[in-house]
Amino acid sequence: MSTPSLAALPIRRLTPRDLTACADLSEDRGWPREEHKWGLLLAAGTGYGIDDPEGGLVTACVVTEYGPRERPDLGAIGMVLVAERHARQGVGRRLMRHVVAEMGTTPLTLHATAYGRPLYEELGFKVTGRAEMVRGHFAPGGPEPEVFTRPAAAEDLTAILRLDEEIFGSDRTHMITRLPAFSDQLRVAEENGRIIGYASAWPNMNNHVVGPLIARDTETAKALIASLAAHTDRPLRTDIDVRHEELLAWLKERGLASISFNSVMTYGISELPGDWTRRFTPLTVAAA
Repeated sequence: MSTPSLAALPIRRLTPRDLTACADLSEDRGWPREEHKWGLLLAAGTGYGIDDPEGGLVTACVVTEYGPRERPDLGAIGMVLVAERHARQGVGRRLMRHVVAEMGTTPLTLHATAYGRPLYEELGFKVTGRAEMVRGHFAPGGPEPEVFTRPAAAEDLTAILRLDEEIFGSDRTHMITRLPAFSDQLRVAEENGRIIGYASAWPNMNNHVVGPLIARDTETAKALIASLAAHTDRPLRTDIDVRHEELLAWLKERGLASISFNSVMTYGISELPGDWTRRFTPLTVAAA
C-alpha cells in the first residue's frame, strides 16, 4: 500500500492531547521540547497540524487570537515546524497558506527567523520590527532602579488586565489569566497604590523567560527585571524590542549576552497595535 503524498494529507486542529507529538516535532528539528510552553499555547490558542501516517506530526503551528472572540483583532502565529524528513517539500508553505485563509480578515503577526522569513514574505507578511534575544545570569550592580515592586496578588488581576489591554492594544485576558499558574513569578511595579507595570518569569528548560514585560518607562522595566532576577538562580532569557536601546544596553551591562535576532512581521496591518514605548517583551515570541 503506497504512502499518501504530503499534499493529500489533511490539515487538522490540534488539541492539548497533541502536546507530546508537538514536543517530539520540536526535538526532531533540534529545538528544545518546551512542553510547558506548548501546553500553554495549545490550551489558549488554536493548533494546526498534519499527521504523519508513520506516526507523529509532519508539521504544526499555533495561532493565538486576541480581542473579541467572535471577531479577533489580532492573531499571532508561532511554533511553525516541519519534521526534518519532510522539510523542503512545500508542506510548511501549505500549512501557512491554510492558516492565513482560516484567519480571513484578522490581522496577523509573527516573529520570523532568518530561515523562515522568505516564506512569510512570499505569503505577504511585511517586516515591521525587530526583537533581540538576550540570555545570561543577571549580575546586580550600579544604581538600583527606584521603583517599588512586589509579588502580584489575586486582587491585582483586574488592574493588570486593564493596563495590559491599554498597552498591548488588544484584550488578551485568556492568556494573562493563565500567568499565575504558568509562571514561577508574577510581579507588579506600583506607585502611590497604582500598578504601573508587571512582568512574569516562566520556566523554559534551564532558563527563566521574562515575558510579558509591560511598564510605564524604562526605569520601571529595569526594576521589574531586577526583582525577578533576585528570586531565581537560573539564567534569564528574554526578547526585547530593539527600539528599547537603553534597556538592552543595561541588560548587557548586567551580564546578559545577545543570542539572536528575530524579524517582527505583520499581515493585514502596517504595525502592531498598542503602545510599543511601554511594551518591552512578548509573553513568548510564539504568541506576541
